[in-house]
Amino acid sequence: MFETRPISRRDVLALGAGAGVACLAGPAAWARGPVDVVVELFSSQGCKSCPAADRLLTELRNMPGVLALTFHVDYWDYLGWKDTLASPDFSQRQYDYAKERGGLDVFTPQMIVNGEKQMVGNQRSEVFAVLSQSRRANWPAALNISDSAKEMVVEIAEGSVDQEATLWVMPVMESASVKIAKGEMAGREATYTNVVRKLVPAGMWKGEAARITLPKEGLMPPGATACVAVLQQGKVGPILGCACWGSVSS
Repeated sequence: MFETRPISRRDVLALGAGAGVACLAGPAAWARGPVDVVVELFSSQGCKSCPAADRLLTELRNMPGVLALTFHVDYWDYLGWKDTLASPDFSQRQYDYAKERGGLDVFTPQMIVNGEKQMVGNQRSEVFAVLSQSRRANWPAALNISDSAKEMVVEIAEGSVDQEATLWVMPVMESASVKIAKGEMAGREATYTNVVRKLVPAGMWKGEAARITLPKEGLMPPGATACVAVLQQGKVGPILGCACWGSVSS
């Protein structure tokens, strides 16, 4: 449930030192400086075409301005290996993206940029071309995410929107290495970057200033060292704004 109160765009930007277009200081997982492009990679431990895309996402993570996230899908589990990082919620997110664009087919590896443009995730030249075309100087919505001992708090400044938007909150694991015993990747050890561990629809936004409080218990699973808030038009439409919180684990 949203709690509405007077929050200006200036207030939100001051709280987050540019949050909504920047990620707070934290682990190396987060983009350096203001975030001007968001990349989502749909990957699987059961897909032999994915390692090149996984490595490319790690490279993108280290580029200024890029917020790169990995979602593991579960629809390849039938090949003999149950993906240890997958969730049916992540598969559903990819299906929702396909439906939003008038299709039903999904594949791995797939990258989606700013919730709008899609491509094969291991096609390096195409990925970089789309990134260069998609960088934004400003996002339509200003967000900040912060934490206390028991809560995660997302604040959104008042803004103008054509239709209501969904606020997604995602706890993230900075890195994960997995030894794969079966399936197409049997015998390999794979490393994944900025792995989303949970996808929480925290509420709908209609342009009002809002403050959303979520309990950390139940939100942050073991291994999650950071959290991302993403505001998208509709359910999985264009990204309107994002913010990051992260801390280095001891």
